[in-house]
Amino acid sequence: MGEHEVASFARRAVFLDRDGVINRPIVRDGKPYPPDSLAEFEILPGVEEASSRMKDAGLRLVVATNQPDVGRGTLEKERVEEIHEFLLRCLPLDRIEVCYDSGKTPSADRKPAPGMLLRAAGEMKIDLAKSFMVGDRWRDIDCGHAAGCRTVFIDRGYAESLRQQPDHRASSLAGAAGWILEQIQL
Repeated sequence: MGEHEVASFARRAVFLDRDGVINRPIVRDGKPYPPDSLAEFEILPGVEEASSRMKDAGLRLVVATNQPDVGRGTLEKERVEEIHEFLLRCLPLDRIEVCYDSGKTPSADRKPAPGMLLRAAGEMKIDLAKSFMVGDRWRDIDCGHAAGCRTVFIDRGYAESLRQQPDHRASSLAGAAGWILEQIQL
């Protein structure tokens, strides 16, 4: 199979950060933190509908999430996996990529590095140049840029600044999905 034929099979995807995009984060001192358990986990309003709209349009949906508390020993990996099993039952996700690195040393997978996106793209035949990264932190936007995706920033008003500008800003995943669906029609 030639290079052109492989490219014709490539798919578009939307990479989604988890906390702050899909679910309500726990905000302390202006910074978001992940929920510690499934009991604290709350899918944000409009996420199920937005996910279904994007999936129905033929987009692959991949969660890419840093969960450094596991690497730091302050959260059990089983609790994170329980949340992800719940997400896979509730939303039309194709895959969940997780980086458990603590963040104390450089990592090819921990956002802002693009490793999670690159791995999923390679295994799922995703065309990153035609794909999108949606996030609520600077790490997500930088990750999307590093992977060659267009980026959507969901502004939650956290006490941190962006390092790179996103291609679009939205107030929710529903707003992000609307813009993404317009873009794939162009």
